[in-house]
Amino acid sequence: MSRSKELFAEARRYIPGGVNSPVRAFRGVGGEPFFVERAKGCKVWDVDGRELIDYVGTWGPAILGHAPQVVLDAIAGAAKNGVSFGIPNPSEVEMARTICEWVPSIEKVRMVNSGTEATMSCIRLARGFTGRGKIVKFNGCYHGHVDSLLVKAGSGALTHGHPDSAGVPAELAALTLTLEYNDADALRAVFAQQGRDIAAVIVEAVPANAGLFFPKPGFYELLWKLCAEYGTLVIFDEVMTGFRLARGGYQSLIGLKPDLTALGKVIGGGLPVGAFGGRREVMDQLSPDGPVYQAGTLSGNPLALAAGLAQLRELDRLNGWARLEELGAAFEATVRAGLKRAGRDYNFRRIGSMFCTYFMSGEIWNLTDAQHSDKAAFGRFFHACLERGVYFAPSQFEAGFISLAHSVEDIEKTGEIAVAALAAH
Repeated sequence: MSRSKELFAEARRYIPGGVNSPVRAFRGVGGEPFFVERAKGCKVWDVDGRELIDYVGTWGPAILGHAPQVVLDAIAGAAKNGVSFGIPNPSEVEMARTICEWVPSIEKVRMVNSGTEATMSCIRLARGFTGRGKIVKFNGCYHGHVDSLLVKAGSGALTHGHPDSAGVPAELAALTLTLEYNDADALRAVFAQQGRDIAAVIVEAVPANAGLFFPKPGFYELLWKLCAEYGTLVIFDEVMTGFRLARGGYQSLIGLKPDLTALGKVIGGGLPVGAFGGRREVMDQLSPDGPVYQAGTLSGNPLALAAGLAQLRELDRLNGWARLEELGAAFEATVRAGLKRAGRDYNFRRIGSMFCTYFMSGEIWNLTDAQHSDKAAFGRFFHACLERGVYFAPSQFEAGFISLAHSVEDIEKTGEIAVAALAAH
């Protein structure tokens, strides 16, 4: 028996499902998860000594690759002065200033410990600021395991076939109105019927928890227009896209300023960090200045902020986003060529260093479209790649990530493995 199998058998004795986050359980692709021993650059090594080219990247944070030296040095340096204070520290100010300078829509920001905490706080703040109870979200968009947002969710909830979680009171779920992404008519209709009761619309900047699909031209402009007309806040979830697609996030690429933005992943350098920020008048409603309570013992943790600041500085120094676009374009060309060689008409999607391949043809604009993908075929492909040394996300409904540690040679090797995997099934 392999060491991974032994560990998983033991883990199931003590941990629900044997994992600490559901999508890690491989339920979307079948089989059992492997256990990692170490990671460096674009590769991970499991406890049985297998080397894998990794396109999960800690689900997004590892934008420089695993264990970059600048981040390791920053963590070690910060740890010498203490691992946690629960008292304001200079790194909090530096991170806040950096976020506000890089993201034009953010005038004030507060640090938290996860993307889930960031979106949860945005919802509470929007309700407190507007005095309204209802929110709008889009089918397949995942914003963390917040009660209000586990309605027609994506990510692990979608993978396991249970978009609505048990334990969420029906009365609370009733305050969440769900729409199909990119459906302009439905968006107009919900505002016409209930616009004065809607505190906020929350949306993933680029929906990447049901695979990867993009806004239709004009959809976000309509969303911003309706929210302004009805006094509703726009909450942009850039937990994945923030500082990955551009220095100022995806919002800087489309030229629109949301009222509130949720951040995470990249800003932690691999450590647990989240943040939310936005317009000054909205953020000033937070305690201790305002009536909306939000707190966190470990918020602004010096180790996490040292790691995040080091990663952001290195990205900026290298103009990493331009290089990631080059690597992403090379990856796309390789994948498309491989699909053509294999005679497959699958749907490859990419934006910058994020990507997804749906095992289907045709247009994909929303969750309904995405669910036509052949999940069984994806599962076979996933395992065929894993056996040959490439690790993609273990679900059809997750995006993949390229890092600055990936080389053109890594990408070319991945293409060869993908072609062999497609041929094998």
